[in-house]
Amino acid sequence: MLEDSSNEPNAALFSKDNLTINGSRKLTVHGNYNNGITSKDDLRITGGIIEIDSVDDGLMGRDVVAVKEGNIAIEAGGDGIKSSNDKDSSKGNIALEGGTYEITASSDGIQAQASLFIADGDYTISSGGGSPETIATKGNDMRPPSNETTTPTITETETESAKGLKATVDVAVGGGSFKIDSSDDALHSNNSVTITGGEFTIASGDDGVHGDKAVQTKGGKINITKSYEGIESKVISIADGEIDVTASDDGINVGCGNDGSGMDFQSTETQDNLLSISGGSVTVNAAGDGLDSNGSIQMTAGTVLVNGPTNNGNGSLDYDQSFEMTGGFLIAAGSAGMLQATSEQSTQNAIVMTYPDTQAAGTLLHVEDSDGNTVATFAPEKDYQAVFISSPILEKDKDYTLYSGGTSTGKEANGLYRDGDYKDGTKVVEFTISDSVTWLNESGVTTGSSGGPGGGGMRGGGQRPDRGQAPPNGEMPDGSQTPPTTEQSQ
Repeated sequence: MLEDSSNEPNAALFSKDNLTINGSRKLTVHGNYNNGITSKDDLRITGGIIEIDSVDDGLMGRDVVAVKEGNIAIEAGGDGIKSSNDKDSSKGNIALEGGTYEITASSDGIQAQASLFIADGDYTISSGGGSPETIATKGNDMRPPSNETTTPTITETETESAKGLKATVDVAVGGGSFKIDSSDDALHSNNSVTITGGEFTIASGDDGVHGDKAVQTKGGKINITKSYEGIESKVISIADGEIDVTASDDGINVGCGNDGSGMDFQSTETQDNLLSISGGSVTVNAAGDGLDSNGSIQMTAGTVLVNGPTNNGNGSLDYDQSFEMTGGFLIAAGSAGMLQATSEQSTQNAIVMTYPDTQAAGTLLHVEDSDGNTVATFAPEKDYQAVFISSPILEKDKDYTLYSGGTSTGKEANGLYRDGDYKDGTKVVEFTISDSVTWLNESGVTTGSSGGPGGGGMRGGGQRPDRGQAPPNGEMPDGSQTPPTTEQSQ
């Protein structure tokens, strides 16, 4: 019979009991055999300068890792900071109240067996060698191929994990400054991620923020400069905060399934899937769908700007059940091939314009009412052939004009101009708001489809082009054209 070696020393600095490190002096640890510092119970740090290089994990506490202050630098062949108790559901947590962290880890940067709580601190984390130069595309996507090609460079297996911040139960961040460069998800939970504060700069080879069951943002600034999908979960709730997402596939994706850190996060049960936006500011630059819900979308407040996609196999807005909009401001500019608008039950009015030709990125689109009051002035970051606009200013039975090009003296942020004067634009179409969604082309008001259970789908039946329906007034995935079908408003 083999002896139990679980309590045998496995680190340069090892304790079978609680271990506390305090003071202001410097501690240098070389974990040439295995871990750097390990406690088989609680590991607590209240200050000091700690430098660790280790063959495997840098800092590991079985029951708790708690840091109040300190300057911690870790280079680890395994995880940077880790809790490991998987026998007691009340243990295996990591709590970081402050400190400065420089972590380079071959596996996860910070990994909690249970929950990870961060109140403050300054974090620079690189995991798995960092994000690749190009992000892999989804191999089983049945839609037409994107014009924005990327080179597959990631292969995920069940045993590999190189995430930035990771927990089995919950990840909760209330403050701090984060620079995360990860080959896998930057923030990941097998349950939920909650962000109420902090500033994040994220480059990820997979998802920027992923929670298997829920992601909630109630504050903070999240800048995802590179990702496969920006934010992904079964339920995503955006109540506040500033979010900027760049994604090689979907910008914000609602689906369901276990650990979407692989490239095949598929939806099998969609009834409870929901993207809810009740505040904050969101900007999306996506090569795939901009806002994608394998379920429903609800928006009651906030500002959302969507740029892309440019290919007809994806849509700036994509949902399966309904998109009910009762407040807030939303502009989505992208391709026309999978065009969707909000559902008929929406109480806030919207317009959808489909152009006969692709408009160049940066070309201003401007909507104003008959009195010259501005509804929206926006310069999309990508080429676009269709634009959706929903604003509290749009009123039924009121006249409006859409212009293209020109200049604005307004203050610009993420392509949206506020205040100032608009001039020298070309009048594209005049129209009257006639319904919760008014569909337009260069000739005037045209028809839209109820498109699915919640309404708001594409014209011509609301079917996606890969389901046998040609896109309206746009280019088919093979490059051929489909003629417009227009009914002039009377």
